[in-house]
Amino acid sequence: MAPKLKVLFLCTGNSCRSQMAEGWARHLKADRMEAYSAGLVARGLDPRAVRVMREAGVDISGQRSKTVEEVAGIPFDYVITVCGHAHETCPMWLQGKARVVHVGFDDPPRLAERAATEEEALAPYRRVRDEIRAFVETLPERLTGSG
Repeated sequence: MAPKLKVLFLCTGNSCRSQMAEGWARHLKADRMEAYSAGLVARGLDPRAVRVMREAGVDISGQRSKTVEEVAGIPFDYVITVCGHAHETCPMWLQGKARVVHVGFDDPPRLAERAATEEEALAPYRRVRDEIRAFVETLPERLTGSG
């Protein structure tokens, strides 16, 4: 059996998109990947992200927001940036031997800013959650070119 790939999902604040991606990867691909997430800064875990992931059967409430410095000692195979800012500013030292792949997703908190109701605010979170799940389901084959 091949060793598990070490994959880091990176975004700006490690509060929503990268947390969802880590949760999905741990839930769907734990047999093939070791998933981590981090941000350029740590903004805390977004409660709405926790809520919509729980609705889909994945509990990310035990995850915590981390900076890239906190995962610096892990030899990642892949760094997947899930927002444009993280992709543009991905620290060179973090890349090491890791291959950097960018797969951008909309920012649910930004999309929810003008929502009139909580239900309306949750809609972009659910959409992005489902988009991230669809992406994670293609891993690791999409990264390695196998399968």
